[in-house]
Amino acid sequence: MLTLWYDRPADGPDEHDAWERLALPIGSGRLGAMVFGRLGTERVSLNESTLWTGGPGSKDAGRGYGSGDWPSPRPGVLDEVRRRIAEEGRIEPGEAVGLLGNVAGMDGHIPGFGAYQPFGDLLLDFGTPGEVRDYRRELDLTTAIASVRYTAGGVRFTREHFASHPAQAVVIRLAADRPGQVSLTVRLAAALASPRIRPASRVRPERGRLTFRGELEDNGLRFEGQAQVLAEGGRRTDQDGAVAVHGADAVTLVFSAGTDYAGVHPGYRGADPHEEVTSRVDRASARSYTALRAEHVADHRELFDRVRLDIGGCAAASAREPVPTDQAIAQYGAGGPGDRALETLLFAYGRYLLIASSRQDSPLPANLQGLWNDSPAPPWDGDWHTNINLQMNYWPAEVTGLGECVRPLLRFVDRLRAPGRITAATMFGASGWVVHQNTNPFGFTGVHDWPTSFWFPEANAWLAQHVYEHYLFNGDVRYLREYAYPLLSETAGFWLDNLTEDHGLVVSPSHSPEHGPFSAGAASSQQIVWDLLANTAEAADHLGIDPGYHLLKALGELDEGLRVGSFGQLQEWREDWDDPDDTHRHISHLFALHPGRRIRPCTEYGEAARVTLDHRGDGGTGWSRAWKINLWARLLDGDRAHRLLREQLKHSTHPNLWSTHPPFQIDGNLGTTAGIAEMLLQSHAGVVDVLPALPSAWPYGSFDGLRARGGHTVGVTWKEGVVVEVRLTSGHDGEVRLRNPAFLSGCSTRVPCTVEGDTAVFQAVTGHTYRIVVG
Repeated sequence: MLTLWYDRPADGPDEHDAWERLALPIGSGRLGAMVFGRLGTERVSLNESTLWTGGPGSKDAGRGYGSGDWPSPRPGVLDEVRRRIAEEGRIEPGEAVGLLGNVAGMDGHIPGFGAYQPFGDLLLDFGTPGEVRDYRRELDLTTAIASVRYTAGGVRFTREHFASHPAQAVVIRLAADRPGQVSLTVRLAAALASPRIRPASRVRPERGRLTFRGELEDNGLRFEGQAQVLAEGGRRTDQDGAVAVHGADAVTLVFSAGTDYAGVHPGYRGADPHEEVTSRVDRASARSYTALRAEHVADHRELFDRVRLDIGGCAAASAREPVPTDQAIAQYGAGGPGDRALETLLFAYGRYLLIASSRQDSPLPANLQGLWNDSPAPPWDGDWHTNINLQMNYWPAEVTGLGECVRPLLRFVDRLRAPGRITAATMFGASGWVVHQNTNPFGFTGVHDWPTSFWFPEANAWLAQHVYEHYLFNGDVRYLREYAYPLLSETAGFWLDNLTEDHGLVVSPSHSPEHGPFSAGAASSQQIVWDLLANTAEAADHLGIDPGYHLLKALGELDEGLRVGSFGQLQEWREDWDDPDDTHRHISHLFALHPGRRIRPCTEYGEAARVTLDHRGDGGTGWSRAWKINLWARLLDGDRAHRLLREQLKHSTHPNLWSTHPPFQIDGNLGTTAGIAEMLLQSHAGVVDVLPALPSAWPYGSFDGLRARGGHTVGVTWKEGVVVEVRLTSGHDGEVRLRNPAFLSGCSTRVPCTVEGDTAVFQAVTGHTYRIVVG
């Protein structure tokens, strides 16, 4: 069973600890909630993804947003920085933040950047339950329903919670196995005492509906939430700021919320949320709970059920789990089906979290905490870090059959272009568009004042990689022509204006994210820009158009950022400044290995990447370990990738399976899911690699539903570490190449199949499924 479960409520030493480590998340892509499962007073923590301070209307807003009212940059600063780097070789981060801040006309802070805000809490007061037996709190990943069950006073009580994407509502069902036993008081605690909210209407009940309206003090963003209480039997009464139910057979709660945020530059405001929120709650409240639940489950499973994975834990997972999930994490490492079941659960959990926080029509992509937040001052503002974290959130999407979930990211990138064009012209005197280290919902494309992580114009190129990868997985030529290629070409245009000549074309100033000095041509900068130019040229070839002389010339002259250093490592900088004892969590100079495709295993640079990973070690934060799983998988070392997976579960995973930096960051979960998929299937090298990095810990298993570039859907069964069957549904007409050492012994299929060494080759037809049996 793909279920997280616990034998006690989520109660920590403080409310935030309980929220972060123990509560269980549900989400509709826009609305999120955390379920605690408490007995006397239940807390359901609520989020609405667009509730942000900052941006238009806030103090100093506009500066950094590409809205045209930047202070004028000090003339010649960027040229001066480049000159000093050329002469001195490096500038230390502390000095660079002052110099490059002048390029942007900044004065040492992020103007009006803002932060993601919690919406508030639904509080369900049940009173003192008496003696409780058989308590169970769980999250079923296959249905996306969080439930609580317990017996008190001889009555079996059940609660179910889900966030319906079709209804755009959080729905809660409270029931008992005897009539007339459900009594509670419902309150909507929408941060009334918080200074971030302007005085507005109080929470007011009317005919069983609690409504809260307000405006954020910082920027005037209007928001509204409504919670409808529906009682079956018993008595429902409106009270001062609450709704009470006494003696009901069952109670259903329907909550929805919205803001007047709109993702349109430069105003970022739309319609008042009242009518839309009211309509959602009215529509959901008019339907039966059974119908709402069935619709929600069907909608979720249409995405979730696309992938099935068995790595040897089915014996443990098929029965009721022998121990709660927090105990399973504590016992992890003993080996056997229990470990495999937990690894399978973690893989599925990443897919669940992406579905919950990033649906096709979500207004914003998953942020550093996905969709969930309980603090008005969340870590790193709950924003989008573009030096790996936002990108890592979407690494598992295409390969695990969740291509629709990428669309909020694609829209987000597209909407950065308008403010990013003004930033490119103002800061760089360049065409194209640019964004730096972090951004927000209001098109922030400027820089801030943190010395080691403020300057990263390569973010535009890294984000463009996702735009192109979406085409590689779905083959939609219209998408490529009308959206992807124009964006790639414009992004490349920015870099054609900004590359400088220094024994090849280089990025200057260049900074390896969060590490080392500012210099020219740091490996990560060069590799990311090479990836962009190569993808742009390849996309033009797919469309049968000329990418242009200047792009092809730049691609030929670009320093690729690949050098082997004094101890056999892949150098992080053009100069051999690497320290063999350095264990920094950022390994950005391995971008060309993953998520790039320039470095291949068993080559000079592949071996240098291996040396780098050995020296950096297996430690790090949750997201860093997740990246290393992917990197070792690309090096075809399944056992080392699995070692990092073990480290992730043992040292960077909370009892609720959330990954921790610390604090909680969702990229660790999503990157780990991507890493497991990368161990099982790769397709970046023009061949569908089957089980390229299978660890010895998974000698028997199977999967179905993973996706390969070219649009293929793949399933594999293996025994004793050897492939016995491959199932492939073709995404296009023409040649398919499958690679695995097992094919050396031959294979059979119903269509003509030839074997070229370890590669099986056959002609496929779009939509047809082929079964390839080894031997």
